[in-house]
Amino acid sequence: MKARLLCLLTLTLTLAVALTARGESAAKSTSTAAHGDEILDDAQLAHASGARLYQHICQACHMPDAEGAVGAGHIPALARDARLASAQYMAAIVVNGRGDMPAFGPRPDYTDLEAMDHVTLSDAQIAAVINFVRSHFGNRYRDRITTAEVTAIRRRQ
Repeated sequence: MKARLLCLLTLTLTLAVALTARGESAAKSTSTAAHGDEILDDAQLAHASGARLYQHICQACHMPDAEGAVGAGHIPALARDARLASAQYMAAIVVNGRGDMPAFGPRPDYTDLEAMDHVTLSDAQIAAVINFVRSHFGNRYRDRITTAEVTAIRRRQ
């Protein structure tokens, strides 16, 4: 539970910084976002690559090198992870969450503060970040999950 709270607090801080960054000029935002050193705004996030999605969301817990972390809890490594051989397994976890991993699929059952803290990714964004992680960090899985497959997994849950 401590790891989930830490992850949610990190994600909340990241979102707060992103909202603050909206006040910057469009020119500065465009120029620095192209270099990957600024948090993406909603419009940029909607069209971000799997790499950028990982950088701006996932690495807060799983770390920039995908090696995970141990501290207030245990965040598993995604680097060289044999469990990621199944893209469907990974999609089910990203959509629904598991243990301290928050769900990134729609959660209509969340209300009040839960709803405010919840980050929902589209099925296309989930597919993009899964395909990125499965082909980087020492993972060499060549098959790709499609947006339609993520949608089907989400609907089965």
